Amino acid sequence: MLQVVPAAADLRIRFAPEKDYGPFVYRDESGQILGLSVDILREVATAGDLSVDMLPARSLGDILEAVRAGDVDLVSSLRPNPERGTFLDFSQAYVAVPAILVERAVGPRHVLDEMAGRRVAVGKGFAVEAFVRNKYPAVEWVALPDDSQCLQALADGQVDAVVADAASVAFVRSRQQLPELTTGAPVGFDYALSFAYPKGRVDIGAALEKGLRALTSDQRRAIFDRWMPPTVEHATDWRKVAVGWGATGFAALAALVAVVAMLRRGRHARPR
Repeated sequence: MLQVVPAAADLRIRFAPEKDYGPFVYRDESGQILGLSVDILREVATAGDLSVDMLPARSLGDILEAVRAGDVDLVSSLRPNPERGTFLDFSQAYVAVPAILVERAVGPRHVLDEMAGRRVAVGKGFAVEAFVRNKYPAVEWVALPDDSQCLQALADGQVDAVVADAASVAFVRSRQQLPELTTGAPVGFDYALSFAYPKGRVDIGAALEKGLRALTSDQRRAIFDRWMPPTVEHATDWRKVAVGWGATGFAALAALVAVVAMLRRGRHARPR
């Protein structure tokens, strides 16, 4: 569990983790909150003089409502979009990954242009939901609370496909007993994930930026090695890390996944 209280902490904030957005942030079987974003936050909090109080894990939709109500100061693993920008500000992005189409292995493979009239699951309130609903209105979109439930619905035959980010798909498949699924091409949407905080809280923003700038290459390497799949090809430029899925059965994903670790210092993620 995240318990960061630096001796000289200047700012105390309430962090609301998602309960099922692995490998970025999730609650495990013992109730601990884990993930790449949690480890990044631990380092950022120490360097940025932040004291972080962990709130109970919830779905993203519930978390965003709590932010609006003034009950949450920090959200992780979030992509900026215009609607969120009305009540949230964002740090620089610290990781990026493409959204992809996932289908059952039986039958032909498709792209979203071919899914008109078919049921396709997507995370409720996720940034990609608004994108795909707008770009592919003929698809029968089914919004579910998280990627795990989306993939389970696909395995159970309740939907014809799922749109989710590639890292989360691999994470869920490695931990759940699901029939073989087929990963398809990216859908034209990349998750550039940031920390988010209530609009106007420049004190939180300044502390986050200080902490993110202080992250060393060794710290980033250790965190990404811990949470990305076992076969990781590190680029010399730490802003780009190519991920392969090796013998785990995700070899088809190797050409699709590009994880961008720690974008250029001071560069902010921009909504699409």
